Amino acid sequence: MTIEWEQVGDSLVVRLAGELDVHTAEGFKREVSRALEKTRVSRLVLNLKKVSFIDSSGLGAILGRYKAMSQRGGRLIIVSPSRPVRPVLKLSGLHGIIPFFSSEGAALAGEGEVAKYR
Repeated sequence: MTIEWEQVGDSLVVRLAGELDVHTAEGFKREVSRALEKTRVSRLVLNLKKVSFIDSSGLGAILGRYKAMSQRGGRLIIVSPSRPVRPVLKLSGLHGIIPFFSSEGAALAGEGEVAKYR
């Protein structure tokens, strides 16, 4: 898995590529936690466009970042989940607590319709 991040205003945009699973979830958590400590942002935007696979460990890692953001008064947003990842996110129920946007631009602007994936 590769992780790239950048601060855009009061948001930390994290772009993931590869598999978010039992082998990579711990590194993801560690990297995002470090980035959050450095930036002190109020929104964490996870771009999942290039994530090819996610398992329960990956879901747990995302949920943990959701809780961390909630505890600091912020929010987590998911952007562009890939086709193979969408059904897993839907079955997990994360779409009920985390907003999903179809693009980074829409998520950063806080505008537009929240994406609904089937």
